Amino acid sequence: MIKVICMGHNYEYEINELLKLFYKQSAFEIISMNSEEYHKNVEDKNIFTDNWIVTIVNLEENQVVVSSRLNGKQEMFEAHLEHLKDRELSKKIKRTLKKAIFKILKDATNAEVPWGILTGIRPTKIVHELIEHGFQEDSIRKILVEEYYIDAQKAALLIDVARTEHRFVYPIDEKKVSLYISIPFCPTRCLYCSFPSNPMKQSAHLVDVYVNSLCKEIEGVGNLVKEAGKYVQTIYIGGGTPTTLNVPQFARIFDAIKKNMDMNSIEEFTVEAGRPDTIDYEKLKFLKDSDVTRLSINPQTMNECTLREIGREHSVGEVMVAYHMAKEVGFENINMDIIIGLPGEDEAMVAHTMREIERLAPNNLTVHTLAIKRASRLKEQEETYSLAKDQEAISMLEITQQYAENMGLKPYYMYRQKHMVGNLENIGYGKPGSECIYNIQIMEEKQTILGLGAGATSKFTFPKENRLERVPNVKNLEQYISRVDEMIERKRKFLVDNI
Repeated sequence: MIKVICMGHNYEYEINELLKLFYKQSAFEIISMNSEEYHKNVEDKNIFTDNWIVTIVNLEENQVVVSSRLNGKQEMFEAHLEHLKDRELSKKIKRTLKKAIFKILKDATNAEVPWGILTGIRPTKIVHELIEHGFQEDSIRKILVEEYYIDAQKAALLIDVARTEHRFVYPIDEKKVSLYISIPFCPTRCLYCSFPSNPMKQSAHLVDVYVNSLCKEIEGVGNLVKEAGKYVQTIYIGGGTPTTLNVPQFARIFDAIKKNMDMNSIEEFTVEAGRPDTIDYEKLKFLKDSDVTRLSINPQTMNECTLREIGREHSVGEVMVAYHMAKEVGFENINMDIIIGLPGEDEAMVAHTMREIERLAPNNLTVHTLAIKRASRLKEQEETYSLAKDQEAISMLEITQQYAENMGLKPYYMYRQKHMVGNLENIGYGKPGSECIYNIQIMEEKQTILGLGAGATSKFTFPKENRLERVPNVKNLEQYISRVDEMIERKRKFLVDNI
């Protein structure tokens, strides 16, 4: 058990997140105490020097001095605090503390930690902020490597992604919003899934009444959008698996959208057709004829044994058929999702998946690194599965990157999640001109996203105040159906009443 002592600060949360990069949660404990308590515990031999990490923060006029000690080794950092106030002051102190702890743990464990001290899920925000403050790429690269201890390759990735994103995000147009519409039904629940997802075997009887309530929310939110003087830039229908719906159910939703939203302003319309076993020609033809511009067909892996292991009741052959059918119907902008680090997979299996995807040649590819989510079956049964080690996961991600480059796909958005295999990242690749605007906006959080349906969350942005408000819809299907009027009114406060 590693024990961490905090003196002169209360940054237990930040330390906890950083330690997870090196140890399992159960392997460490964080304790706060003052200097007198510490020295008394040392004298009484309640604290021993081996395997105890001691962190100290001393605030002096216009500077902070931070130290961390472990097994007789010490790291010390100073930072000047002139002209910093409140939030920026706190960020500077926390970053200095994390650097001291990171350095001593990196030396002690020799672990691969490519993202350095970053534990947040949107590292591109740092680059965008530096760009907006006038920093050039060389200076940004130096800051990422020297201030955040980010691996040089990851720093280059961040800059590439931010460069692409920047033209979609800036200048910020506060009149633009996007819609996320949740269809929280799936044929079965995948092993790793933590999203709002209700297997059809148990929930099919609720689909029609859910669609009715969703249409009511679309109408209500459409009225709010007009009242606020906004217009919709992108629509993203996700889930769950939206294509569990049949054509008449889709038709009701699309009619509600077209009656209540100004379709002339929409630049991109995505539907997730994630499970190939839910796709047929009639459904694809309906979506294409209904002005959907982007489709996502998600194999996750092209290895039959893994599909069975993770609970997906379709074959690799069905993925191929669904993809070719979508092309036949006329879809040009098709995304495919894969996950690296799935149980039992090795580098050769990832390479096989990428060879099969290269044969299909989609113009979008999203590479997820497996994240072990608290609400997933995988988390409950984690000890029973063989998962990729850190170095193996890094090699897997490098394989996907090489194939993406060979296919002419460029990284255009990325994000990280907690509890990811290898502490890595998720990357979206696309051919230039096919980038998903919604994905960029949802990640960079500079545009208001209105979440409709059970489990959807709205994100209201106030750029001038550098403020973000999250407003969730209820997850439970029955509650959503009975409380849909409340879900509409929750949005009024931030969309209309703030005008």
